[in-house]
Amino acid sequence: MLGWRLLVSAILIPLLFGLFYLDQRAGVGAPYLLALCCLLVLRGSWELTHLLTVRNLTPGFPLVCLLSLFICIAAWIPFLIPSLQDGQTNPQTLSLALMAVAYAVSILLIFLKAAIRFQESGQSMETIGAEILSVSYLGFLLAMLAELRWVAGPETGYLALGSLIISAKMGDIGGYTFGRLWGKAKLVPRLSPGKTWVGGYGAIFGAALGSFLWFHFTPSLFHAEWTAAPWYWSILFGALIGVVGLVGDLCESLIKRDVGKKDSAELLPGFGGLLDLLDSPLYAGPGAFLLWKLLPLVTVAN
Repeated sequence: MLGWRLLVSAILIPLLFGLFYLDQRAGVGAPYLLALCCLLVLRGSWELTHLLTVRNLTPGFPLVCLLSLFICIAAWIPFLIPSLQDGQTNPQTLSLALMAVAYAVSILLIFLKAAIRFQESGQSMETIGAEILSVSYLGFLLAMLAELRWVAGPETGYLALGSLIISAKMGDIGGYTFGRLWGKAKLVPRLSPGKTWVGGYGAIFGAALGSFLWFHFTPSLFHAEWTAAPWYWSILFGALIGVVGLVGDLCESLIKRDVGKKDSAELLPGFGGLLDLLDSPLYAGPGAFLLWKLLPLVTVAN
């Protein structure tokens, strides 16, 4: 199973970066990334609403999917309309504002739907909570993850987004490898019996290693005047992403365990569903955005 997971990762990651290469050449509007996010929303909404359809929870797939798409597309508007890139307003500032407004409107629409369909007490609040969770987890966090495409300006390209994906997935691989080879003491046995303390250390090590290699070799590929910052910043970035990604994995395990499921769906053997693949990057997205704003991860060559 370890070999299979490594093989699938070795296939999926290059395919993803091939898509990023095409999107980089397509300009600041990032149409390929938008299409990918829409596909992820479609599949992820289906998985999450089916996963949460238990007990008194009856989240609606059409509503969750449409609202998640609404949030993602709202965040993209400043990068798709040239007139909003006139230099007077930072497009990403406007993007974050529109994303926040779209998220707030989505919550209001979820409550409105519940109010219109209300029949009797005891059947509304659980579903409202499940739908807000679904839109927050998939729509908002995915849109936040995509913001890394422009975090250091339009020329950032996929340096920032790639740094998160490489760090998070190397953390997943490191955690799984260390845990299978040397893990004994359980990290959170009731929530995730397969997670061990050694696996947790492996996740941090793998993420730090992936981040160091990414920042050491790739900045000049995205911008001719960029060079890697001192090594300790890239290692710090990766280690923090490894920790946050591990927590994200545990949070997705919390959702699955509470509804009595092992995987979010059956998409890829050894991985589970799409949500099982996205758990650590989704959770670590806001942290990566903040770290890119705070840390000197690239420098301008003299």
